[in-house]
Amino acid sequence: MPDLMPILGKIFQGFSTFGHMFANEPAVAIVRLFLIFLGLFLIYLGKKGVLEGLIMIPMGLGMSTINASIMFFDPLSKLKGLPFDPYSEKMGTLFLDSQVGAGPDIVQNAGEIVGLMSVDWLQPIYSLTFGNSLIACLVFMGIGSLLDVGFVMARPFQSMIIALFAELGTIVIFPIAQLQIFGFSDKAAAAISIVGGADGPMVLFTSLMLAPELFVPIAVVAYLYLGFAYGAYPYMVKAMIPKKIQAIKMEDKTKEFTSGQKMLFAVIACVLLSFLLPVAAPLIFSLFFGVIIRESGIEKFKNLLQGPVLYMSTMFLGMILGLLCDAKTIMDPKVLKILILGISALMISGFGGIIGGYLLYFISGGKYNPVIGVAGVSCVPTTAKVAQKVVTKANPNSIILPQALGANVSGVITTAIIAGVFCSLLR
Repeated sequence: MPDLMPILGKIFQGFSTFGHMFANEPAVAIVRLFLIFLGLFLIYLGKKGVLEGLIMIPMGLGMSTINASIMFFDPLSKLKGLPFDPYSEKMGTLFLDSQVGAGPDIVQNAGEIVGLMSVDWLQPIYSLTFGNSLIACLVFMGIGSLLDVGFVMARPFQSMIIALFAELGTIVIFPIAQLQIFGFSDKAAAAISIVGGADGPMVLFTSLMLAPELFVPIAVVAYLYLGFAYGAYPYMVKAMIPKKIQAIKMEDKTKEFTSGQKMLFAVIACVLLSFLLPVAAPLIFSLFFGVIIRESGIEKFKNLLQGPVLYMSTMFLGMILGLLCDAKTIMDPKVLKILILGISALMISGFGGIIGGYLLYFISGGKYNPVIGVAGVSCVPTTAKVAQKVVTKANPNSIILPQALGANVSGVITTAIIAGVFCSLLR
């Protein structure tokens, strides 16, 4: 009777690959197991609403699956017609390969990418939407279609002051990342520090422009820690702002603007910022295109951007970021440094936003609620909701959401400006 173990090992390769890894690379095998369970935990947190489910559920499933589905497989050898060796040490998956096409030969790179698109089912989406920032632009179009720029137009100076203070993490971490202890170049430091703006698409865009070799760890770290940081912001607010001040009730004298006025603002801002920062023009255009469609009255375009475009791009973004979290990528020594710098940037930005809120509190003679400051960290509308939630607990009658959304939208604009400056100076 033939030995069934080799046959079963070929059929159920998960056991074979884990056995091979535990024998030859035990640390990688342990990290694989950890990432499988971490992915499942992210799905749980997304389902419970602790973290943003739109990103965390597809990311968590991708993270778990990519570390469970590794097999003895080299797609490039298959494409070259080399004989299949089920026990070669080359391992891969049928999802995507983020490292393909990274060699010095441009012609060979193009051939490998095109060839791999016929093998790995998500390679076309990754190669054709991530490398050129299309996925970030699509997300920004959807986000723009949800933004009401009237909140910024009603209080432009207050909103921009908060937003500028909330960029403190980016400003502080940029030089720190270049210190010898971290050892990043100025381009890589800029790409990492932009995490402090808490704008996921902007992080993708900047890292692809300035540090494509670090794109995967920066993007993964950014989206993982954006979710965790927002869970920490309420505690930061409570630690820095007494409950009596949290309860300040803002005067709601929001000026109403017509859709034509909002469109005019968006058109002028889009053209002016694109003129000043052409390197960031794709994202600037995408954001304000969404705003203009929202205000144009073209319901079919508006529904397209707010629904299929935004949610489809967000789904694939989360899914592919999860699939990029294989054990060897996460075990890169640079990842730990990026983790430390990324979470520091987010925390310092939240701190800076609150300081900006306190500045307006003192200037207004105690009439401005400094909790609004945390909304300057530009994840729309999450941080604005965080600010309103904290204030509601202190005073159910206090409504700060209009002011918080103004700071939120301004944060998106200031992050785009800073990213454009980095790309212009360092690219």
